[in-house]
Amino acid sequence: MITNKYVRAIFPGSFDPITNGHIDVIRRSINMFDELIVAVGDNPQKEYLFTGEERVEMIHQLLKDQPDVKVEKFTGLTVDFAKAKKAQVILRGLRNLTDVQYEFQLALTNRLLGGIETVFIMTGEQYGFTSSTLIREIGRYGGDVSGLIPPAVYKKLKGKLKDKKLARKGPKT
Repeated sequence: MITNKYVRAIFPGSFDPITNGHIDVIRRSINMFDELIVAVGDNPQKEYLFTGEERVEMIHQLLKDQPDVKVEKFTGLTVDFAKAKKAQVILRGLRNLTDVQYEFQLALTNRLLGGIETVFIMTGEQYGFTSSTLIREIGRYGGDVSGLIPPAVYKKLKGKLKDKKLARKGPKT
């Protein structure tokens, strides 16, 4: 039986910074849902390189050509955000077997707590090793991460890391 059900999904993450792997998952999932909300998590107890507002703005700029994709910041439990947005699906990207174990546990918990299903998409093979944490770490030590993140994000990352390096050294006298 075919229905005309409207399906809204959320794609939660910290996206600090958003990677080409994230963009790959978003672009490949767009046709699966009527609406996709990229849900930028903001945990006040976690130290981010970019503020929540900076992350939302970067993602919005990268996806502005996608009318069925929205970008919103949230705090709290993902399942509560999904309920508040009346989402039927949580979208998650998988890179490797470690992700599968962790994401399986989250999916079962979210279904138990919120009655919401999780849909998994394997990231493109060229992004299977990429994570925001790894990109921040490589960037802090001057490594080239330009092929792992969108060019506009790379430019902002370089500026942010330069500012942090200057702040650690203190002003020259």
